[in-house]
Amino acid sequence: MRIYTGTFSCLILLGLFSLFLIQTEKEWRRLQATNESIQSSDQVPFTIEKTSYLVDQDGNEYATLGGIKRQYVHLNQIPTLLHHTFILSEDQYFYEHIGFDASAILRAFVQNQVSSSIQQGGSTITQQLARNVYLSHEQTYERKIQELIYANVLEKNLSKEEILEMYMNAIYFSNGIYGVETAATYYFGRSLQELSDGELLLLAAIPNNPSRYDPILHFERAKERQERLIDQLVIHGYYTQEQGNTVKEETVALTISTPIERYPDYRDLVLNELEELYKQHIGYETRMLAAENEEQKTQYRIVFKEAFNAWLQTGLVIETALDPVLQQQTTDSVTSVLTFDSIQGSAVVIDNSTRNIVAISGGVDYSLGSFNRAFQAYRQPGSAIKPLLVYAPYIERTDSKLQQLVNADKYCVNGYCPKNYGGREYGQVPLETAFIHSYNTPAVRLLNQLGIETAFSYLEPFTFQHIVNEDKTLAAAVGGFTRGMSPLELTGAYTSFINGKYVSPRSIVKVIEENGNVITWNEDTKQVWKPDTVNKIRNLLASTAKKGTGRKAYAPLPYMGVKTGTTNDYHDYWMIGLTDTNTIGVWVGKDTPSNLKYAESTQPAQQIWKRIATN
Repeated sequence: MRIYTGTFSCLILLGLFSLFLIQTEKEWRRLQATNESIQSSDQVPFTIEKTSYLVDQDGNEYATLGGIKRQYVHLNQIPTLLHHTFILSEDQYFYEHIGFDASAILRAFVQNQVSSSIQQGGSTITQQLARNVYLSHEQTYERKIQELIYANVLEKNLSKEEILEMYMNAIYFSNGIYGVETAATYYFGRSLQELSDGELLLLAAIPNNPSRYDPILHFERAKERQERLIDQLVIHGYYTQEQGNTVKEETVALTISTPIERYPDYRDLVLNELEELYKQHIGYETRMLAAENEEQKTQYRIVFKEAFNAWLQTGLVIETALDPVLQQQTTDSVTSVLTFDSIQGSAVVIDNSTRNIVAISGGVDYSLGSFNRAFQAYRQPGSAIKPLLVYAPYIERTDSKLQQLVNADKYCVNGYCPKNYGGREYGQVPLETAFIHSYNTPAVRLLNQLGIETAFSYLEPFTFQHIVNEDKTLAAAVGGFTRGMSPLELTGAYTSFINGKYVSPRSIVKVIEENGNVITWNEDTKQVWKPDTVNKIRNLLASTAKKGTGRKAYAPLPYMGVKTGTTNDYHDYWMIGLTDTNTIGVWVGKDTPSNLKYAESTQPAQQIWKRIATN
């Protein structure tokens, strides 16, 4: 009778498989090709998505990247109690089958026929892993066939231990949580290794039906399933009856630990940089140059974006230069000062010793993914450009003394007639006076004397993204640019006044891939100014802070030097400068430029700058 039943079952299964394969011939061929490709490769071509973490300069996590919350752990880091429990509850013949259990499939098929729908799955741990990695969770016979094939592929390419490890990292625990370690941290605020048996088994109760056994919404249901799992462990000899009762009686209390997502302004900057770093790492520009036509370039852009997004979900550790205290001070300063009339602002803080970006504000009450004015807004720089485009190049070329006289009266060249503030004229004044009071006509005279092309050549090391040939006019001396520059670009350029050298300021220090590979920036430090030029510019900036246009921000620091900037019609207010420890840049304005003369008396940019510099 057993032989007859077994033979009959096999015939039914063969018939079912034949029927399904005929119905899904196209899918079968595609999967067979995938199977053959996998079999011939050295590595199984699939990954489990893993959360990437951002850490600050002290190594503390403050944000994550990637769409899935999953902290991957290896099998030897997962308590054996969970190994036994998942095998016992999900797949008792895990170590015996080849990826699927024919008898379980038959039972499921019979029950599904009775109910006239796909209710019973009969899926092994390997099938569940295949479903999570490759497939959707739709309940159709075609999907089940795919599941069987992929499960067999997994079994042929991975050991049972590797499959079990991936499974316990792949399964869903409700509330957007994937994997056993992430679940432990989320529900109990501790690592797996620190949990009691009762806590571990409550976690094990969830994946069978995450919505039904969500311990936050349905704790009693989850507890009941936990106790059923304990009963099974007793029956199969893992626990004695007494031990099982003890675990059941254990008090299990949730301590929900919401994933940390802090400092959105800085996190968005890191993500922007990360794409740039990845391009450098894979030789993106070289590949784009090698493209034969625009179609190839477009295709490569698509391939790159897909590869980059996949890379973000490989468990990266992104070490950043974030100073949490200074970051909070920076965002608080912007938000607390700009409390009226839809005025916006941004701020950038760069460490003088490392040239790393340690804090950034993207705007008032900034939220994740918003328009980040610190690096995405390009505005006219006003007089804040004068040290970089006029005074430093002029001193560099002429070795002029700060007391050298320059004409501060009216000045016209080919119909261009700039004016000083209020239309005033000052006659012959020292360079220092012209600088600290931000007179316009001397700056234009010096630029004309120096030569526009020569002056603009000194901006080349700073890689301003939107400087174009149309900007090369005398109006640039007072900030007349087509698109302008971002606060990050302008602040970064001022770091050249630390010691005459420039390297692009970065928020990312390095990226550590899951395999331990370290990715860092490959950039050269450029010598921009001679030491004498740097000393003179620093003296000019310091005088501006003490007795010039930046005096409202003055503080008795070991060193403080600043330059202000105001654009035509008072659309923008700037203050860029240095202390003994940081280079700080602040921009204030509206997203849609409009006249802000009424804010001139309060000097909001100077207020913000001072708060950041002195807190």
